Amino acid sequence: MLVRSPGICFAMLLLATLAPLPVHAQDVPGIEICTVEKTMERRTSCLQSNVDFLQKTITKLTLDHQQKLDAAGRQIDALKTGIAGLQKTLADLQAAQAKTAEDVKKRQDAPAPKDAAK
Repeated sequence: MLVRSPGICFAMLLLATLAPLPVHAQDVPGIEICTVEKTMERRTSCLQSNVDFLQKTITKLTLDHQQKLDAAGRQIDALKTGIAGLQKTLADLQAAQAKTAEDVKKRQDAPAPKDAAK
């Protein structure tokens, strides 16, 4: 009679699930060295592939940078709005301070009330 422990069964099952599956070759887009190609057709195809890759890369980078510029523009507009609000608050505070200073000066310049008890 053959007795197997649960640990061994689990280990075998784990190894079976982790066994490498057949991997198919994939053509990863990128710049290829086209000078190694012998025939003109293959060299032309290689060069066209490079051109396509570069055009896609430029388009993607252009869109990414445009999105960043748009976000920066929105942030600048928000900051301008915040600065305008702060400038208005500062102007209001300066006007209030000037008015307070005038009121204090008027009180100091006003003649002291005479004592009616004389």
